Amino acid sequence: MTLLQRLLPFLYSTPEPPVLADKPASLFPVPGATRPAIIPQLTTELITPHSPFSNPTEPLPNWLADEENLRDEGVLFGLSDARSEEKVAQIQAFFARQAAPFDEFIDQHTQIIGELNRTIEHYENRSLTLQDQCIGLRNSQLIQNTLIRTVVSLIFSIGMCIGTYFLIDVTLQPVFQNRWIAVGVFLAGMFNLSARTSFFYEEGTRLTGRRILTEVGLPLAASVFVGVQALQTGALGQTIALFVFVFFLFLLAGKLLISNLNALQTDLAVIRTNRRLVQSKVQNLPVWEVDIDRFRREVAAIREQKQSVVAALTHARTELTRLNTHRDWLVNLFVSEFDLARSLRDRLPEQQRIDLLRSYKVV
Repeated sequence: MTLLQRLLPFLYSTPEPPVLADKPASLFPVPGATRPAIIPQLTTELITPHSPFSNPTEPLPNWLADEENLRDEGVLFGLSDARSEEKVAQIQAFFARQAAPFDEFIDQHTQIIGELNRTIEHYENRSLTLQDQCIGLRNSQLIQNTLIRTVVSLIFSIGMCIGTYFLIDVTLQPVFQNRWIAVGVFLAGMFNLSARTSFFYEEGTRLTGRRILTEVGLPLAASVFVGVQALQTGALGQTIALFVFVFFLFLLAGKLLISNLNALQTDLAVIRTNRRLVQSKVQNLPVWEVDIDRFRREVAAIREQKQSVVAALTHARTELTRLNTHRDWLVNLFVSEFDLARSLRDRLPEQQRIDLLRSYKVV
């Protein structure tokens, strides 16, 4: 028989029962009535392969382990002058010690899950990067080149330059016996300055007096020089034809030769690029595919490991929730008995209250 059950006969024998009758019947613990079963004592030992809890669980004190004792404790505190906050603080402190390993376990495993997520993200990013590189390398096409056309054109240009030199040499031979003079005139007219191309080969070029003089000056001077020398030994018509022919050869052929050399350099660079592309496909694609497969296996292994950690974390949170629920239920049970006894304390005669307290202590 609980202390509150002992208290009821005194309450119903008091001269003021109507005041108590106004209270809801559910607040009175009727003898023989069914009461909620006590929630089993929780354990801090997680049944998981990664459980960090090896110490035995701290047992509940006697006044907290038994529902009837806790009810009597609440009635005793309610009849006395003690405050309920003290006992509630004891209950909460006990369960705080019980929950501490769970809180530490949850914090550690939350950090582990965060590290695993960052590792998974790192491997997935590397895998995606390699996949993009593989796709880009597979889709890379060989660059077309014009090597044959450039070589043929270069041969023709060289032949044209050689023929022009001999034409100039024959023209100047009657006047200038030294052939180096013909070589100088030929080079002066054919390769004026070092421009890559002539404005004749460019589109949308802005022409200025300086650009025209640079391009045309030396070829014109060399052509006039050859024409004047040809006039001394040939007819006027032949001289004019020679002048026009040599002038345009000087103006176009030299830059054409240089342009062909530039095109040859570009084609050779394209060939080297294509060769490196083929070698890269042969060497890098298999290695990247192996790395992608390895990253996928590592991600799968980490995800499997993460599942076990998540399962342990979920179990820990479930146990912590059960522990907190048990704590709240015990606190509410104690507070309800305390409030009920405190509300009835002033309605008992002083001697009866003292007798009840002594009787409880004796029991």
